[in-house]
Amino acid sequence: MLKIRVIPCLLLRDEGLVKTIKFKNPVYVGDPINAIKIFNDKEVDELVFLDIDATRQNREPNFKVIEEIASECFMPLAYGGGIKTIGHIRQILKLGVEKVIINSAALTQPSFIKEASDAFGSSTIVVSIDFKKNWRGNYEVYTHNGKNKTKKGPVAIAKKMEEEGAGEILLNAIDRDGVMKGYDLNLLNSVTQELTIPVVCSGGAGKIEDFGAAVHDGGASAVAAGSLFVFHGPHKAVLINYPAISKLENILNKTL
Repeated sequence: MLKIRVIPCLLLRDEGLVKTIKFKNPVYVGDPINAIKIFNDKEVDELVFLDIDATRQNREPNFKVIEEIASECFMPLAYGGGIKTIGHIRQILKLGVEKVIINSAALTQPSFIKEASDAFGSSTIVVSIDFKKNWRGNYEVYTHNGKNKTKKGPVAIAKKMEEEGAGEILLNAIDRDGVMKGYDLNLLNSVTQELTIPVVCSGGAGKIEDFGAAVHDGGASAVAAGSLFVFHGPHKAVLINYPAISKLENILNKTL
């Protein structure tokens, strides 16, 4: 097991896996169960599944799909998408999921995070913060899969979520999603310097060296990636993959 978690972040749409670029143009990349079986064999530390349509379509989590995923997954599993109530969280955890990832509901009703943390423990509650730069060049947080502006910055929101009881922050750069040119280390560093809870960096990883940069230069506690684990080669052929643990250890240990 790696000291620093390296987490595949997989996107669900209509019961299939997709990959986006800058939260747009989802492309089908395979069956979630097949991907899980591959990641089981690779002894991945943790998996994240995000349903990218649930909140936007104003529907609850797809418990049937979550149950199928959880039953196949041999590693800790985190799920996000459409979570708006304590009942949603309770049902998801009963299906075998270890963590829930809350985005839009956390931003519209921060007290929901305190309620959830009190009910299930802070280590169970992850808040996802999706951000990009606005036309002024300032960072702004978005909800509903990048559709709705909050007019708030990621640092302030991250601090508020920690105060409300979140156990972890998933920090996702919209403008870098699927681009594979590296994480936004400046923003990452601004957030990690203000928090005591773990921050998972997501959005932009194109090579495993980016993981080391996120930890060493950005202060990330863990790193997540999508394209790097579902595409292969310059033409981005679909291939579910995960680097050898020894390679990841070499990259990450250089930063410790």
